Amino acid sequence: MVETGDHLSDQSNIPGARTPTDAARSWLSAIAESTDDAIVGKNLNGVVISWNHGATMMFGFRPDEIIGHSITAIIPPQRIEEEVQILERVQLGERIVHFETERRHKDGTIIPVTLTISPIRDDHDKIIGISKIARDLSAAHRTRDDALRREALLSSILVTVPDALIVIDHRARIQSFSTAAERLFGFKAEEVIGHNVSMLMPSPYREEHDSYLTRYLTTGERRIIGIGRIVVGQRQNGTTFPMELTVGTVDLPGEQLFTGFIRDLTERQDRERRLQELQAELIHVSRLNDLGQLVSALAHEVNQPLAAMGNYINGARRLLLAGNQEGGLRAIERIAEQAERARQIIRRLRDLARKGESQKQVESVPVTIEEASGIALAGVGHGLKLGIHIAEDAVEAVIDKIQIQQVLLNLMRNAVEAMASADQRELTVSARRSGNMVEIRVADNGPGLPKLVRDRLFQPFVTTKRDGMGVGLSVCRTIVEAHGGELHAEDASGGGTVFCFTVPHPDGTVAK
Repeated sequence: MVETGDHLSDQSNIPGARTPTDAARSWLSAIAESTDDAIVGKNLNGVVISWNHGATMMFGFRPDEIIGHSITAIIPPQRIEEEVQILERVQLGERIVHFETERRHKDGTIIPVTLTISPIRDDHDKIIGISKIARDLSAAHRTRDDALRREALLSSILVTVPDALIVIDHRARIQSFSTAAERLFGFKAEEVIGHNVSMLMPSPYREEHDSYLTRYLTTGERRIIGIGRIVVGQRQNGTTFPMELTVGTVDLPGEQLFTGFIRDLTERQDRERRLQELQAELIHVSRLNDLGQLVSALAHEVNQPLAAMGNYINGARRLLLAGNQEGGLRAIERIAEQAERARQIIRRLRDLARKGESQKQVESVPVTIEEASGIALAGVGHGLKLGIHIAEDAVEAVIDKIQIQQVLLNLMRNAVEAMASADQRELTVSARRSGNMVEIRVADNGPGLPKLVRDRLFQPFVTTKRDGMGVGLSVCRTIVEAHGGELHAEDASGGGTVFCFTVPHPDGTVAK
């Protein structure tokens, strides 16, 4: 008799079968009951003769449902030939260990298993049966599949991520070298793996790197790990380049690894420089567009002093011919005044039209506003009331004067156009201190902004003007943000719209 936990089977029909003692039977029963593995005994014809609790839990059959029946009840059809070959091998005395295959649950579910198969011998060493121990690999396969998915995902990320990734061990030997790292340094992974990472550094960093690593491993002092810094790398061809290095640690059982993410600052600096060039070009084009719309008005403004100069010249000629030297000199002084007036108009126009590098320095806020208003309000006619109010603590700001005048010019011209149908036109430009910034407000008493326009106000190419480019306010925001400030619009308390922007105050501290 062989006790197998759930079922006590009579093996007296097996000639020569060993009959265990009661003590041995108890031991065997305890062992079979204590394992989650399926322990199955079958004769040489493949008929099940013993079936433990683990087999019931794994395959779903109770002992009374399976004992006396063929083992093929739990074997998928495509695995039947495999089972025949296993029987043949075991009958020849072979023991099969950790054989991975599949078995079928009572409900039809396919279960991945590993089998250990041994022959059962009698007292005369004759093979009279077969024992199988099956272990369910479902959980292991799920874990493996999850690991493979994560590995595939990580590999995909490492191939596509623009930053280079290098993994080194505690002796600074390279363990992993990503595709981006190959592109950045010019080495193939197989050329650097196993070598010291210092090969990617120029002197003196190359000679000093191992001492940095040793100091960290000895003292735990972090100089770069988890912080990041700008360092210099060296490509295979010997050229060097600035790079941003971020280092992390990975603690594994008995091993410590270091991961380094590297970003080539050369490319970023080139992109930023090109972006700045394009941004400056857009600002300049927008300024020229604004000035183009003012040409006729500015021509009128210049013609006024020129016409006055012509009148004074004729008057001076007559006075001098009549011998009135004093009157002639006064007329000449008037000519000089009108010439200076024309010169100032031309200078402001030329300054606004010039294209140059942005230069931020301390400038007078009142002068900046007054000069901008002189151009912005050219040709608007009478009936416009302009008010300029500058607080005592806001008379200076750190700005690129020409660019901020471009902002003021755009905002003032917009305000004038918004008030075109108003009976009384009032434009107010004010400046006050706000924290460590100077806040400049351009307010009109027009009809205000429709909600649809307000929601898209600062988007490029959005305009309410028939001939507008739709980049004016977008460029204004770009200029203000480049100064570290903000630009927004709000409703004026008495009706109309207020555009408000901020620029840095010279002392850079928060006002009390």
